[in-house]
Amino acid sequence: MMNWVAIAHYFAVNWLESAGFLTTMVGIWLTTRRMLICWPVVLAADVLYLVVFYRARLFSDALLQIFFVAFTLYGWWHWWRGVREEGEVRVVPLGMRGWLMGLAAGAAGAVLLGWLMVRIGAALPHLDAALTSYSLVASWWQARKHTANWWLWIVVDLIYIGEYLYKDLRLTAVLYLLLVILAVMGLLDWRRAFSQGPAASPQPSEVS
Repeated sequence: MMNWVAIAHYFAVNWLESAGFLTTMVGIWLTTRRMLICWPVVLAADVLYLVVFYRARLFSDALLQIFFVAFTLYGWWHWWRGVREEGEVRVVPLGMRGWLMGLAAGAAGAVLLGWLMVRIGAALPHLDAALTSYSLVASWWQARKHTANWWLWIVVDLIYIGEYLYKDLRLTAVLYLLLVILAVMGLLDWRRAFSQGPAASPQPSEVS
């Protein structure tokens, strides 16, 4: 039988991680539906996990949240402009050149950030740096409305699950398992919206 008292105690002790868990889930689900309101929710999740990762000495992940804040603000503006001009959030294809440039940028960022993380004593410096770097690439693609972001998120999030289990961030590991599922849903929804054309795309929610 499930021990509800123990579960309630875990959430109470790890309330910050729990809040990050909930806001991330809601924010990513809204993103899969291409709703503009996803961005303020994701922004709250970025700030919460900035604190969680800093406390766990996952400095690359903490730094990643700072970049996420910047990308979230940019994505919010970029999607809002698209809604204002086109009436919806339209999916944009990513060509082979874009794929290669993104993957190369991720590799370069992994090397440079890994070198830095080793010198400041971060946990799992090279792995965390690589995941951080490619997460930035995926975030940029997401802000630019490229379906390719979901492919990259699936790979990155699967690896993150193992890292967070190792660091005893169990709730966050569960979160990333759910994020993989959401990424698959996002991939299918965005591909369907692109193939059907703008007329069949769901209307995004507006945020004042």
